[in-house]
Amino acid sequence: MAKVHIGVNTEFVRHADKGFEWAVEKAAELGYEYIEPWVHLGRELMSEAGYYMTVSMSDDPYRVRRACEKAGIKLSGLSCHTPLCRPDVSGNYLKQAIRFAAECGAPVVNTDEGPKPAWTTEAEDHVLMRYVLAEAAAFAEPRGILIGIEPHQQYSKSPEGLDKIYNLVDSEAIGINFDTGNSYLSGHDPIEWLERVKDRLVHVHAKDISVQQSEDERGKVTGTPAGCACGDGVVDWKNVVKVCKGAPRDIVLSVECGTIEQAERSIEHLKKLA
Repeated sequence: MAKVHIGVNTEFVRHADKGFEWAVEKAAELGYEYIEPWVHLGRELMSEAGYYMTVSMSDDPYRVRRACEKAGIKLSGLSCHTPLCRPDVSGNYLKQAIRFAAECGAPVVNTDEGPKPAWTTEAEDHVLMRYVLAEAAAFAEPRGILIGIEPHQQYSKSPEGLDKIYNLVDSEAIGINFDTGNSYLSGHDPIEWLERVKDRLVHVHAKDISVQQSEDERGKVTGTPAGCACGDGVVDWKNVVKVCKGAPRDIVLSVECGTIEQAERSIEHLKKLA
């Protein structure tokens, strides 16, 4: 039986106007065992000034490693979403994220297919995604890094669509980063979908959806940036944990919520189940 651990995406401090190191310390203070940082290319004013929690991949990856070691928290992965349908954007970005993950100690890099170009066909988009994923897998395999593909955008919004992207490249480095909230909002049963992909799971975004958001958006959107506190919404966390325990590898539930208070309520709820 696989072990289920609890982590948090640094998104929980997105509105707190705090930097990366502060986010790591706060996650550890709340009792989280794992953290999932956001990374980006180049320079960004707010994070440079310590008012935003993203980390530039131009920085030393050991900055991330040292911050986590100091706080006594581990890395579940890197949030490095990039449009796989656009090789001009995602090709070098995803390969750099894999290099960065290998150096900072994150076992997984998470992405989705992203918004598609306006002028390409569905068939063309899948050729473009295959190109990006094949190149990325060639970087990931020798470094022992896993690529988690998430249900979020136009093609991954259904179990069949996510499977089609997953099957574009035959590589042990490619797996599924399942998002409980996105799968629910796209109109599917997240437990049934999670059961379908559990043998390919490398990471889980633990995102709950409020009753109000469910009523307003279910079946109309393919995802959402952050959910409510785990346990406050519609997701069946008891069964999420049960399915994850049947996966072939240990899984981190990386909480995706929008505030520090929601992160605190989330870990209190999930600790009772995991």
